[in-house]
Amino acid sequence: MTPITPGSNTRYRLVVAESAAELARQTAQALASELDQVLAQRDRAQIALAGGETPKATYRLLGQQHLPWDRVDVLLGDERWVPSDDPSSNARMFRETLMAELPASKACLHAVPTQLATPEQGAAAYADLLQQLCGNFPPVLDVVLLGLGDDGHTASLFPGTAAPGVRDRSVTLGQGKGLPRVSLTAPTLSAARRVVFLVSGTGKVEALQRLLDPEESSLRTPAKLVQPASEVLIFADQAAAAGVSQ
Repeated sequence: MTPITPGSNTRYRLVVAESAAELARQTAQALASELDQVLAQRDRAQIALAGGETPKATYRLLGQQHLPWDRVDVLLGDERWVPSDDPSSNARMFRETLMAELPASKACLHAVPTQLATPEQGAAAYADLLQQLCGNFPPVLDVVLLGLGDDGHTASLFPGTAAPGVRDRSVTLGQGKGLPRVSLTAPTLSAARRVVFLVSGTGKVEALQRLLDPEESSLRTPAKLVQPASEVLIFADQAAAAGVSQ
C-alpha cells in the first residue's frame, strides 16, 4: 500500500494489484471487511456500489463472502435512466453478479425507480429512500465503491455538466454518454464512512494521476470532489497505476 497525501485534506491509500483476478479479490475482501466491521456494531449496513464493467468480478466475489447479507442494504451510486431490464442498467448488472451469488437470505437491493415518469421523479424518490435509510442531509452511507472515468468523472458527476456542482441535495440528475442519469451528489459521497475507488486499465492512467494530483481542479476531474473524513482506498491494477510514483 502506498499512502498519498495531496494538498487538500483528502488522504488516499493506493493498493496496486498484479492481475485482474487479484484486483477483484482484494477489492471484494476490503468491502466485506468494512461491512463486517459495521455489522459488528450496528444492526444494518448500507453500501452504495458503482456500475460499469470493471467491478463485475468484484461483485461476484463479494457475494461469496460470508456475511449476514439480510442486514445489508445495497444502493446504487448512479443509474442510467433506462428500464431495469435494459442491458445498460446498473441494477440489472447487480442482480446478475452480486445478488446472484448471495444465499437465500439476500441483501436488499434498492434500485433507482426508473419506472417512474421522469428522471426528476426518480431522483426525488431515491433521495427520500436515502433519508429513510441513512438519515437527513447529507445521508451517511457506511461504504461507497466508486469507479473513475477516463475523463475524471465518478458516479454520474461528469466534467462540464451541472451535476458536480450540486451541493444542496443528496441525489441529482446527470447527463453522460447520451443518457440522463440519477446520481448521488458529491456531499453524499463525501459523507460516507469509507470510500473506495476501483480503477483498471491503461485508459485510466491519466485520470488516476489527476485524482492524486494536489493541484488538479475538480472542474476537470469531478472525482476530486469526493472528500470524506476518512482515508480513501484506491484499488488499481498495474496498468492504471503505471503513471503513479510508488
